[in-house]
Amino acid sequence: MLYWLLKNLFVGPLLLTVFRPWVIGKENIPKSGGVIFAGNHLSFIDSVFLPIVLDRPIYFLAKSDYFRGKGIKGFFTKTFFNGTGMLPIDRSGGKASEASLNTGLAVLAKGEQLGIYPEGTRSPDGRMYRGRTGVARMILESGVPVIPVAMVDTDQVMPTGSTIPKVKRIGIVFGEPLDFSRFHGLEGDRFVLRSITDEIMYELGKLSGQEYVDVYASSVKEKAGSK
Repeated sequence: MLYWLLKNLFVGPLLLTVFRPWVIGKENIPKSGGVIFAGNHLSFIDSVFLPIVLDRPIYFLAKSDYFRGKGIKGFFTKTFFNGTGMLPIDRSGGKASEASLNTGLAVLAKGEQLGIYPEGTRSPDGRMYRGRTGVARMILESGVPVIPVAMVDTDQVMPTGSTIPKVKRIGIVFGEPLDFSRFHGLEGDRFVLRSITDEIMYELGKLSGQEYVDVYASSVKEKAGSK
């Protein structure tokens, strides 16, 4: 209910009016059934703008830290994330990663839409970074269509670290569905998972026009933080 209210009565109409996002390729999106949207990640607001241009609800896997805040700020943050279709996951690895995978698969099994950012974190400089293979495993285990989606200029509207967005048009480009059925049953092969992930990142690069860097964005952020 909160998701519907935010999208259709409050936040959605306001954002569409103010930022006037342009959209390309919406005809590539399946009308029903489970689907994975694999996207680049430039800004916090990627997960705000993508839902408002879709006809069906979409769910995202978000760090559980966002749901643990205390006080008034923590309450409103948790309420916002719940209201915009965010599902808390633990990214500490091991059994936690398995639980995260199962959370996403449960959404897809219900015929819902799931949004995933293969880079794992926002780009620190606008370039595209190496994808993590969790998305590939989820694709093979679910068997649902995969739609690459490129967010354009969202980092210009709300750069990392900013709290107030700038008024500027953003774009959303949906690519054609990617078919990985040839790898059915090979979700345990790490080379297959890497191949699928790299293919997704290649398609995202074509849609977004971003420069590609073959290292993890999280590694770049860690090095920057240690200086």
